Amino acid sequence: MSFGGFIGGGSSGGGGGDAGLMMADNLYSTIPTSALAHTQPHMVSPPPMKPKMEGAGDMGLIGENFGPGDADKSKEEEYESRSGSDNIEGASGDDQDTQGDKASSSGRKKYHRHTPFQIQELEASFKENPHPDEKARLELGRRLNLESKQVKFWFQNRRTQMKTQMERHENNMLKQENDKLRIENIAMKEAMRNPVCSNCGGAAALGEISIEEHHLRIENARLRDELSRICGLANKFLGRPLSSLASPIAPGNSDLELAVGRNAFAALSSVGTPVPMGLDFTSAVTNPLPILPTIRSSMGMTSFDVSIDKSMYLELAVAAMDELLKLAQIDNPLWFRSLDGFSEALNLEEYNRVFPPCVGTKPSNFITEATKATGTVIINSTSLVEILMDPNRWTELFSCMIGRASTIDVVTDGTGGTRNGALQLMHAEFQVLSPLVPVREVKFLRFCKQHAEGFWAVVDVSVDSIRGGPSAQIFSDCRRLPSGCIVQDMPNGYAKVIWVEHMEYDDSNVHQSYRPLLRSGLGFGAQKWVATLERQCECLAVITSSTVPGGDHGVISPSGRRSIAKLAQRMTHNFCAGVCATVYKWEVVQVGNADEAKLVMRKSMGNPGEPPGVVLSATSTVWMPVSEQRLFDFLRNEQTRSQWDVLSHDGAMQQMFHIAKGQDLGNSISLLRSSATSPNSNQNGMLILQETSTDVSGSLIVYAAVDIPAMNVVMSGGDSSCVVLLPSGFSIVPDCYPDSAGPNSSSGNFGKEATAGGGSNGCLLTVGFQILVNSLPASKLTLESIDTVNALIGRTLQGIRSALECS
Repeated sequence: MSFGGFIGGGSSGGGGGDAGLMMADNLYSTIPTSALAHTQPHMVSPPPMKPKMEGAGDMGLIGENFGPGDADKSKEEEYESRSGSDNIEGASGDDQDTQGDKASSSGRKKYHRHTPFQIQELEASFKENPHPDEKARLELGRRLNLESKQVKFWFQNRRTQMKTQMERHENNMLKQENDKLRIENIAMKEAMRNPVCSNCGGAAALGEISIEEHHLRIENARLRDELSRICGLANKFLGRPLSSLASPIAPGNSDLELAVGRNAFAALSSVGTPVPMGLDFTSAVTNPLPILPTIRSSMGMTSFDVSIDKSMYLELAVAAMDELLKLAQIDNPLWFRSLDGFSEALNLEEYNRVFPPCVGTKPSNFITEATKATGTVIINSTSLVEILMDPNRWTELFSCMIGRASTIDVVTDGTGGTRNGALQLMHAEFQVLSPLVPVREVKFLRFCKQHAEGFWAVVDVSVDSIRGGPSAQIFSDCRRLPSGCIVQDMPNGYAKVIWVEHMEYDDSNVHQSYRPLLRSGLGFGAQKWVATLERQCECLAVITSSTVPGGDHGVISPSGRRSIAKLAQRMTHNFCAGVCATVYKWEVVQVGNADEAKLVMRKSMGNPGEPPGVVLSATSTVWMPVSEQRLFDFLRNEQTRSQWDVLSHDGAMQQMFHIAKGQDLGNSISLLRSSATSPNSNQNGMLILQETSTDVSGSLIVYAAVDIPAMNVVMSGGDSSCVVLLPSGFSIVPDCYPDSAGPNSSSGNFGKEATAGGGSNGCLLTVGFQILVNSLPASKLTLESIDTVNALIGRTLQGIRSALECS
């Protein structure tokens, strides 16, 4: 209890503040005897209580403003905890002594209580600006009928009160935190009394090690294991051990077994796999792979799942690259030569013994398709790698095999401005041009690495097993095991390509007519990829050459040839999309089978290069008892075209020009017109643009009616993207049956004997038409249109059979 207020009221005339600072042993010597006579021992009368202001509630007496020096420390603390609703007339600064003398002489201080309206206005002003300047205080005092000093003291007291409340709140928070820590400390001490080993589950003795040191050791072990794994993976990317960063640590000796990469492909861990040498280590360190910082960030909690996925992608890609390199070795005992002599088939028994499952165990209903082929292409390794890593250019190069492709995520772009070390997550739809073979939809990683100068490798591997379990598999009908190509530059400007294709798929949805073809590898196998790559690279070299081939007689300029080739490429791509119902949004009208055509429709909104309206695509596959080459020569011959083509109007077709795409005469682009049409007639006339392609895996004939004025623009080198066309055509593949009896052979043998060229003289013919049935996109498809399209396919097939004398 403070005596300052009592002593200040004596007759000594001294300031109350000075009396409040006296020591206890000198206290009674300064008090008058008359005052002591009327004072009870050990009792001091408190200052008189002031009544509450009506309507002010509990805050009515809070924050009364006293003049400086009129109250001791305890009173100041008491008043600081109150609201600034009361104010005493007082002064500060130079007027302090004068006001103190007046207060002493008066004997009793004069209090001033603010009205509720004044308090409300002051509180509102305080919320807007707790530190008003002199001008603001004068304006507020004038409006509330208060002096500037009164306003000043009220704001001072209000700020003090706010500070006190905040400190009290912080103290409460710190007290709660302290209680929480105390409880945790008790729990940790309780846990330390009976420690349990995380490895064996038994009792563990910590000895004299503190809990902090124990946690540090655990964290250190985890970081050491993580660093070791990252260095091992970086070795695979950079081609040289990172000895300057960390020493290699065997995974089995690690203190902790992290979850990163410990799944079905853990047996192919990159730490224990030999590292190919010969890469430029300096450039790799100067431009580190972006994946490595991402993996290191997984040590924290930010984007933890994403970082774990990327590290698992990295380990899976490295394991797939190692497997591809081993499978691509020359004279590898894992392969045996197939009967056609063009490709090699995988020895599955030996493969399963050498390689652990890279993407998990094969489902029981899946069959394996694994082939290897070698070829030579007119392109250098760097250009081919750029095409393979670009999904759009990759789709254009293999338009007959890929419906559409896209890049889902780019894990890393590579190092040194090249594709070396590039890793990306992709999605693709692989197709065979027939309604009897479903499209294979695959989500996979594509990893590119340069092993030496002019020596590249690109590998694909499915990622369905990354998150584990069949329920995590996005596409369950097929999966891509380590597959890809090895590209090595040759001195003559060519490149040698070794292609390995390894897939597992469910063939229950594949029609039995196509199962021998797929198992032979001519549908999705390595020989199909290599044959298509050789043909397309040769076509690209011829079309882009400034030298006009001798067979073209210089009719079309080089720019015109390139423009026509671009138009033909778009025509072929649209035909394949119609046969397999990819790229566009197709609606199934008629499911189709071996006896009837498959019908799908889409609504075209008149985009550049296609007419507006309802487009109906009809496709049908039949077996023909003739060789593939004979059927191909018959269908591409303009002299016999009138026997099956309704656009020829039963007349012979004339070839206006011919553009060769390679040494094989079957690879060409030609423009045809009916002999009934005058060569000089440019009005209401129609021409037929036709592209033919052939290789060991099959043949393709695609054609479409085009306007004469539009073709004149294209032939002069103009833009071909606005030429409207709806393509039709034929796809021919060998049937791969063991004899000439066809798919209805009594033997029913579709096993190992059903190889390419295995003795069958038959082939599988797929015919496809795209027809504009209505020029209004909002119109509905009628039964009459469906009957017309079915009749067109039937009439076309009947004409081909009759001309070739087939039953």
